[in-house]
Amino acid sequence: MSNPSMNRSSNALTPVGGASAALTLRDPWALVPSLGNLDAYISAVNRLPLLTQEEEGALARRLRADGDLRAAGQLVLSHLRLVVSISRQYLGYGLPQGDLIQEGNVGLMKAVKRFDPDQGVRLVSYAMHWIKAEIHEYILKNWRMVKVATTKAQRKLFFNLRSMKQSLKSDAVDADTHRATLTQREVDDVASTLNVKREDVLEMETRLSGGDVALEPQDDGGEESYAPIAYLADSRHEPTQVLESQHRDWLAGDGISRALEVLDARSRRIVEERWLKVNDDNSGGKTLHELAADYGVSAERIRQIEAAAMKKMRKALAEVAAA
Repeated sequence: MSNPSMNRSSNALTPVGGASAALTLRDPWALVPSLGNLDAYISAVNRLPLLTQEEEGALARRLRADGDLRAAGQLVLSHLRLVVSISRQYLGYGLPQGDLIQEGNVGLMKAVKRFDPDQGVRLVSYAMHWIKAEIHEYILKNWRMVKVATTKAQRKLFFNLRSMKQSLKSDAVDADTHRATLTQREVDDVASTLNVKREDVLEMETRLSGGDVALEPQDDGGEESYAPIAYLADSRHEPTQVLESQHRDWLAGDGISRALEVLDARSRRIVEERWLKVNDDNSGGKTLHELAADYGVSAERIRQIEAAAMKKMRKALAEVAAA
């Protein structure tokens, strides 16, 4: 005796649902819009027909035995509304619901691939774990640039601590109900409930309470804009900075020595006395008038000799750099 909820005329299994079911048979994804807004998608998946337990089991067996992708498509389609429902539980993390649904659909497809109908469990119960696992992974990767949860205990805290804090605060009767941090007793309660260490609770509380800071300026304030990118970068090892530093060191050492070699004795002594020596009172080198008195000439003559010497030194340094 044939099952009235099944149609085998085309050697395929068709869920009950009238025109929607027939359309699903011909093209399992026809009812799900490829473009449009999120509301249109949610409305479409809510119109998709559900499967009975017998239909679900038959489709799953066809998938496992023959690798029938049409059967897999019907199993996925009939549970898309489950993904939408689960995604609503994670809207508080500030991530787009469309992205949450997309990741949940990946988990649903993984569940369909591994589902064994002979275990006596409905796909809706089996798929919930896979859907949540994919959404959890997506949230942990995208909630912040820096990961806030890596170990199993940290993941458990990440997805439970905020809701538990709200519950603890709502139960509080003292005047300090709106405090932001947990008390020692509340930390102990959370650790005991989730079976984690007190230190893990405190660490996750600190991570969740800290905000993100943009590396780049977020406004057009011009010179007033100041972001971490301005002071976090270490330019000491930047290649151009390294080369410039090496060049300055060379100029201060070997470069000056080579440049002085092209000068005559008087010009060299004038440059050294003016720029390379320091007086006992740390007031710098000799003045033009002091050197003029030493050489018995005018200060203007000393300035001319100094200018000519500097010109020769710059030319010598340029030739070395070009070599």
